[in-house]
Amino acid sequence: MKVVAFKRELQGTGASRRLRNSGQTPGIIYGGTEAPVTIALDHNALYHALKKEAFHGAVLDMELDGQVQKVLLRDFQMHAYKQLVLHADFQRVDANQPVHVKVALHFENADVSPAVKLHGATISHVANEIEVSCLPSALPEFISVDLSKMDVGTTLHINDLTLPAGVTAVTHGNNLTIATASVPAGQVSADAAAEEKK
Repeated sequence: MKVVAFKRELQGTGASRRLRNSGQTPGIIYGGTEAPVTIALDHNALYHALKKEAFHGAVLDMELDGQVQKVLLRDFQMHAYKQLVLHADFQRVDANQPVHVKVALHFENADVSPAVKLHGATISHVANEIEVSCLPSALPEFISVDLSKMDVGTTLHINDLTLPAGVTAVTHGNNLTIATASVPAGQVSADAAAEEKK
């Protein structure tokens, strides 16, 4: 994905307010061997890009003064109640250096799992994203989580995931829970009552 940015000379609260009033969002690019650069981005383009999942986890092509550099979105601030992006932080990416990024999880095949199909269980998504480490070229847009083998009482952990080639999960030694399958309490008692009537 491509992002167009402009160098921002004036800094400070007043300058940022004027920038926002003119339909732009202040931001910064940092990291790598170069000094941090303050930038301005078109607010509406940024606001709509932030709604796309890929914008948060993909390596972006940022065009600044006619030059394109690879960056990752690292942080952004939204207004408390207005649909307004207040600030955005981007980090430069070196093609030869691994990056640590949070990647979204896409849950698939829950409807065909034994837990749902045979027992009417609910599969709860405990995590919706995980942190991974990989080279920028190997960064996946999302990671698929296959729920087709889940049964009642089972738990899916981060070590159970099939990660794309070159991608490793950053777990800090914890085998984090990704999803659990359980039968709702009301359904258990209803099933028990039905059994007693037989």
